[in-house]
Amino acid sequence: MDETKKRWNIRTHGEFFLFVKVAAIGLAVLGTALGTLTAAEVPVRFVEGALHGFLVLRTVAGTQLAQGDLFQVTREGKVDGHTVFRFDDGSTFEESVVFIQQCVFTMQNYHLVQRGPIFPEDVEISLERATGKYRVKTRNHKNGQEKILEGTLVLPPDVYNGMVLTVTKNLRDGAGETVHFVAFTPQPRIIQLEIAATNRQKVLVGKLEKTAVHYVLKPRLGTWTKLFATLLGRVPPDEHAWIVIDEVPAFVRFEGALYMKGPVWQIQLTSPRWPE
Repeated sequence: MDETKKRWNIRTHGEFFLFVKVAAIGLAVLGTALGTLTAAEVPVRFVEGALHGFLVLRTVAGTQLAQGDLFQVTREGKVDGHTVFRFDDGSTFEESVVFIQQCVFTMQNYHLVQRGPIFPEDVEISLERATGKYRVKTRNHKNGQEKILEGTLVLPPDVYNGMVLTVTKNLRDGAGETVHFVAFTPQPRIIQLEIAATNRQKVLVGKLEKTAVHYVLKPRLGTWTKLFATLLGRVPPDEHAWIVIDEVPAFVRFEGALYMKGPVWQIQLTSPRWPE
């Protein structure tokens, strides 16, 4: 497959790295009861490159909430991706990830900022693979109180914050995988994330019919953690992604929450249009 087709795939799938915001897991003392952290790095099947994608965020009922842009560039062997959503009420959501793609995908740095009234609080998160350092800053909208959490984590090689849709697109047709994700609740927790292909659905591109694989993104919790998370009403919800399978796979839709205990929203690609 030539590089033109690979780069065209980049423009069509709109990684969101976002992607997957997992809800709180439960009591801090139970944070280690998450099972064995078995690495499952995802092989690179489609090389990422430069792109500018256009995204739209809606409620499940179809009401538009925000316009988005996805920017991605490659510098010195590293891919730098940046996704931003601008909400109608002035809120913003910005997610950035730097990763390398040498045989397998490896996240290097992750940064998330969410600000504005649509979110329960302002949040800024940073995570660095080389040192394991993380920093979480939150600001309460009601009283303006700020809190900062800092520390280090031992990160498995397959931690994929900000690039879950990238690795999902690179799975072979119908295949699944279990990777890892750092859930900031705001205390960070390393959890397993199961990516499972469930069924196939028909989608239309203009009048052309395509087939999309429906993936369920399911957090896997340890038994005791799951029990206490249930009691606290904080069980992480499943999220969903649709990938068109073709000569080159393409992102179609994501459905899930952007923040802890947030509503289910939909993210899709959109195209520029000329004003009437």
